[in-house]
Amino acid sequence: MKLGFRGKIYLGIFFLLLVFGVVIFFVVSWITRGALLEENRRRGASIAVNLAARVAEPLLAADFLRMKNLVDETVLLSDDIYYAFVMDRDGRVLVHTFSDGFPVELKNANRLKPGEKISVRLLDTGKVMVNDYAVPVLIGGDRFGTVRIGLLRIRIEQATDRLLLSVFLATAFIVILAAFVGAMLARPVTRRIRILRDSTEQVLRGNLDVHTAPLLKKNCWQIMNCHNEDCPAHGDLRHRCWYLAGTMCPYCVEGDYARKISSCQKCPVYRRCSGDEIQSLAESFDSMTLSLKTNLTELQEAQKRLQEQGQLLRIILDATPDFVCLQDRDSVYLAANRAFCRLVGRSEKEIIGLTCRDLYSPRLAEKFAAEDREIIRTGKTLVKENRIRRNGELRWLHVMKIPVRNAEGRIIGLLCSSRDITEFKRVQQQLVQAQKMETVGQLTAGIAHEINTPLGIILGYAQLLLEDLQPGSQMHADLEIIERQAKVCRRIVADLLAFSRHTESRTGLVDINQAVEEVVTVLEHTFGLDRITIRRDYGEEIPPLRGDREKIKQVFINLLNNARDAIGKDGTITVATRFDPETGRVCAFVADTGGGIAPENLDRIFDPFYTTKPVDKGTGLGLSVSFGIIKEHGGTIEAESPPSRATRKTIGVEATGTAFILHFPPAVPEGQDDPRGQSAVDRRDA
Repeated sequence: MKLGFRGKIYLGIFFLLLVFGVVIFFVVSWITRGALLEENRRRGASIAVNLAARVAEPLLAADFLRMKNLVDETVLLSDDIYYAFVMDRDGRVLVHTFSDGFPVELKNANRLKPGEKISVRLLDTGKVMVNDYAVPVLIGGDRFGTVRIGLLRIRIEQATDRLLLSVFLATAFIVILAAFVGAMLARPVTRRIRILRDSTEQVLRGNLDVHTAPLLKKNCWQIMNCHNEDCPAHGDLRHRCWYLAGTMCPYCVEGDYARKISSCQKCPVYRRCSGDEIQSLAESFDSMTLSLKTNLTELQEAQKRLQEQGQLLRIILDATPDFVCLQDRDSVYLAANRAFCRLVGRSEKEIIGLTCRDLYSPRLAEKFAAEDREIIRTGKTLVKENRIRRNGELRWLHVMKIPVRNAEGRIIGLLCSSRDITEFKRVQQQLVQAQKMETVGQLTAGIAHEINTPLGIILGYAQLLLEDLQPGSQMHADLEIIERQAKVCRRIVADLLAFSRHTESRTGLVDINQAVEEVVTVLEHTFGLDRITIRRDYGEEIPPLRGDREKIKQVFINLLNNARDAIGKDGTITVATRFDPETGRVCAFVADTGGGIAPENLDRIFDPFYTTKPVDKGTGLGLSVSFGIIKEHGGTIEAESPPSRATRKTIGVEATGTAFILHFPPAVPEGQDDPRGQSAVDRRDA
């Protein structure tokens, strides 16, 4: 287990004091021991020199008894003088203090060199350590002998040991006392640091209401005798006024801590209340937690607003029917709304991170990638229309690709927004068709009136001549041809007049199933001669229409005749009715098993006088007249060749030729608004 800060302080103080004590102990020991040894050496040298001076005369007189008394007296001077003896100039021992005989080895253990005044050697006798002193006996400058004295070191060692023990005890006492005092001083420091640590852990757990600084005996409003309760520091016991922004003291400077601290240091409140470094750290910590709490609250509120705005934006993007997606500079998808996900048949999580190559065919992917590169290169918005096939249906999309720029103006991606304009295209085509019909109607009305009179005269005179001629003659046959072709022209003129004439409609409630059945009943026998079967598939609970019954029947007559002409012989025509609750429209279907219409002709079939039939088989006005009648009733008509999968699924048959789909608004009850902009009463009055 690792030591805490308090333990480290205690251990550090104890270690430092211990090292300090050991150093002092060894230094004092070394100095003391050296001093004692030096003193012992001087003392031994002094005794030896004194003895040498005293034995000079007896040595010269060869008075051995006196020399013996002198060495014995010297030994008796102190207990630590182990021996003493005198040698002549030839090294013979003259007198000594040994009772058991003189040790011969001692004589040569410490030799004096010529001219040397004293020689000190440490000798080991096997029992004790002895400092041996050799001093020459000089008479008139000549050396006549040598005095040797041996001093025991045991007293020095004992004195040194006593001194070292005293030093050790004193050092240990000082170390223990210093450690105790250091611990007492470190305790409040470690306690305040522990409070800071505990407060930090509380902050890490999310509690920003912790307080670490001690309470002041007097606060700023008490020191300054301030009664301004609007000041943010007034009544705040936990936070120091110099850390708070917006304080109203005359000494304060507006702004945050960094701006006002220099002026606050001159304030009497700061000089009186500021503490040591640890207290300043605790006060800064409390100020930091207050600032964090304030900033965190603001961030949480901002995050909540951003989340709400993001959710609202997401709801708007998902609610819009437009196909919206965001790509980066490398055409990697970053986001997509719900409509776009349905378009490509994948979820947003699956789309993010993919490119066009992962979602479209290679041809389309390369085309879209080239467009994206061009937009990023030029920075220009791309607007175009795409035609796609979705679920077997041909759909038109209005596409807009916009470069997305960052704050520096650099293009960082693309925003693609597409809208399904298929219905708009249909309405546009119908509007163009209506304009064509109106223009052609005005033209054909004039032509029909101009042709009708001479055509009647031609037909009348031809019939009169036929009455005067014998049947079977060549002239009679020629006149029959003239009569027959004149009748064809009259039928064409009648169609032209019907196309151009805006006759008054007799409106009422029309049961579309009944109206269609009346037409089918009339035509069924005639179609049966060519082995063409009419298949009925009427929906149930179809609301009635409001309109002209005969005109609606005329529409189905024209469509059925076109289907018969497309089949020729041996085929099936399917007539079906349905009610679509999603659009609220009545739908009718006329589908055949004929050869169908070529794609390049499909957009022109409602144009006046456009027909693919032979000259004597049609005028090209049937579908145009039907288009006008349906438009007059607020409906729409479209053609599919071959029929789409959705259409085949609806009518429940595999039609291979052409299918015409009609949409009518149902009748509106009296008093309610008409989807076409008129009330039922207004339309009837009109």
